[in-house]
Amino acid sequence: MNRSKSIYTYILLIAGAIILVNLLGDRFFLRLDFTADKRYTLSEATKNILATLKEPVTVTAYISEELPQQFSQLRRDFREELIEYSNRSNGKVIFDFINPNKDDATEQKTMQEGISPVLINVREKDQVKQQKAYLGAVVQYGDKKEVIPFIQSGSAMEYSLSTSIKKMTVENKPKIAIIQGHGEPSLNAMAQVMQSLLVLYDAEPVTLDDISVSLGNYKTLVIVSPKDSFPPSHLAKLDEFLSTGKNICIAMNRVNGNLQTVSGSAVSTGLEQWLEGKGLRVNPDFIIDQNCGSVMVNQQQGGMTFQSNMRFPYLPLITKFAQHPVTKGLNSVILQFASSIDFSPGGNAITFTSLANTSEKSGTENAPLTFNITRNWQQQDFPRSNLTVCALVSGKLSGNMTSRMIIISDGDFPLNGEGQQARQIPGDNLNLLVNSIDWLSDDTGLIDLRTKEVSSRPIDQMEDGKKAFLKYLNFLLPIFLIIGTGVVRYQSRRNLRIRRMNENYI
Repeated sequence: MNRSKSIYTYILLIAGAIILVNLLGDRFFLRLDFTADKRYTLSEATKNILATLKEPVTVTAYISEELPQQFSQLRRDFREELIEYSNRSNGKVIFDFINPNKDDATEQKTMQEGISPVLINVREKDQVKQQKAYLGAVVQYGDKKEVIPFIQSGSAMEYSLSTSIKKMTVENKPKIAIIQGHGEPSLNAMAQVMQSLLVLYDAEPVTLDDISVSLGNYKTLVIVSPKDSFPPSHLAKLDEFLSTGKNICIAMNRVNGNLQTVSGSAVSTGLEQWLEGKGLRVNPDFIIDQNCGSVMVNQQQGGMTFQSNMRFPYLPLITKFAQHPVTKGLNSVILQFASSIDFSPGGNAITFTSLANTSEKSGTENAPLTFNITRNWQQQDFPRSNLTVCALVSGKLSGNMTSRMIIISDGDFPLNGEGQQARQIPGDNLNLLVNSIDWLSDDTGLIDLRTKEVSSRPIDQMEDGKKAFLKYLNFLLPIFLIIGTGVVRYQSRRNLRIRRMNENYI
């Protein structure tokens, strides 16, 4: 009887504990994040954005139900993310989930909101079928609305949500001047860069000849890929801008490579001499790197012509970055005909920080030169290492106020191009330039979200020894765990049998 009561007591206690945990879980949301980059932990930037909300934000998630496992997980992750947003904002973030596949009217409304379906593969009865699914959301703040057409997993989810909220809630966007008039590409040729900048800034084209424009209204000047000379009056305006404590970001070509003529030459715009006055020298050389991109080459074999990829060291793949907010989270940036950067401080109180460097096997070749695309490169062709391709200088660059400049020795790496020449640029190329402008211009911390979004660890960039270790660890660890569990259970039962055989055992 006592034993029966004890069992019932245990059952009631367990049931009560389960009910209590569920009640607490409904009231208090907690999510443990064991990822190395804390991709499931809200960043300080997001917390700051949510803390300053003046009105409620409504998030309507249009996500199809009855999807394969990976998409069902995305739905759960998005719900948990929104719960955390709601808790952090003291209930100002309100959310709702709608199944667009419920009926035709709901599906029509979803598409009218700007969310288009995607086709996903679903396996049914040993057959793979395509199913139409919706994976988007609409964020509303007052009479403003932002559409997230496709929700991505991981930290990209937070980036999409937070930037959408920030874009609607920011009242006075800082102004960024994109300098024009020296052969720089138009803003249309930097479509991805502009799309990212316009979340937080009013980015406007500015000509230094325009006397009606006051540079004092701008927080940062951006100079990308100039081809023509800067007259002394324009350089004087750059000095005047720095003297007020403002900042400049420059992505410039010191050399030009032409694959049609397989030749390379030096470029001079006057910026290089102006930078030398700040102790910064962008050399008229071509960086070569064993870690590089490739080009398509026409080759003949017999009577046939075919194309093949050839590694081209003049397109360095940069994977070494400083521990700095500008480069935090970046993995690889592909440059086109970059140059090395040196620093000679002289007597000025200027600090220099190398933000991005070449690999341990790199070198330089002076312009002019002729490219040998089919050259058989050897180890001795790369005698140098850790050459700077992106640098930060700060201090009294002009006048008595502290200002900062970021210089990247390739002006073409963030360009999409225009018309039929338009292309998508790699994510880290975009982030290097936008992060630079963010760090010089913005104090909200959204730069942490962008770099958090792109953080990854591609296994093909690991050392062979580490890859082999992880492979065998994944294979052997479960086996050892099973064997270890079996040994422990065997030993435990053996000890129990021995104790039972003892005449004093009760």
